Amino acid sequence: MQKVNFKRFLIFYIIAIVVSNIFRFDVFGLQTSIEELPKISAIAISVLLEGSGIFIAALLALYLLRKERTTSITFLGTSKIKNVFMVAIPLVLLAVVGVKNNYEINVHIYAVFAFIITIIYCILEEYGWRGYLHEEFKSITPIKKYLIIGVLWYIWHLSFLKDVSLQNNLFFLGAMILGSWGIGQVVDATKSILAGACFHLIIQIIFFNALFKNGFEGYTKWIVIGVSVVAFFAIIKKWEKDHPIQE
Repeated sequence: MQKVNFKRFLIFYIIAIVVSNIFRFDVFGLQTSIEELPKISAIAISVLLEGSGIFIAALLALYLLRKERTTSITFLGTSKIKNVFMVAIPLVLLAVVGVKNNYEINVHIYAVFAFIITIIYCILEEYGWRGYLHEEFKSITPIKKYLIIGVLWYIWHLSFLKDVSLQNNLFFLGAMILGSWGIGQVVDATKSILAGACFHLIIQIIFFNALFKNGFEGYTKWIVIGVSVVAFFAIIKKWEKDHPIQE
């Protein structure tokens, strides 16, 4: 039985929390300099800096883990072409409907920009939560694994330092645990970080991502989400049929 290496896990988690939140809470006052850049560049840099901590931590932890044992989760998993479809579907839908913004950028061009930045951010996070932690906690039963990763995901954000509302924090914690279970199921089936990032993108659009906030007319947001999720599930079913996982 493969055991959890708690020293390796702590190295990962401390780096992930410290580095990401240095940028999230602007500890060194970099935001002032970043905001002097063109708005679109400032947004991209700020978003990617926040995801850098967990990505750096994951790369180090995965390096240490792979010195001990082989890992099964990779960027593209067991199918390159199915990843292409999963990325293309929300990208095309967003580009068609457009996303309103305050930067005087064409709504269709901005939609593509917002998608690219967000999917990159989701990939950075997924390298940590699924790419590394999923493998580290491989010996733990699935329900416990999803629960633990969800709680760690919630704590990593340190959202309770900005918002002390018990209701909001419980909601956020529940969303992280549910997201951990849902995305974990996807990654278990596909062994793909990118496939997990596509579902992570949907969570971002629904709840948290400022790039898409108030950017949709009427029900277009839910149409994009609904069509994407239905298509994703169809792709995952086909994926599981074509590439059954051999444990």
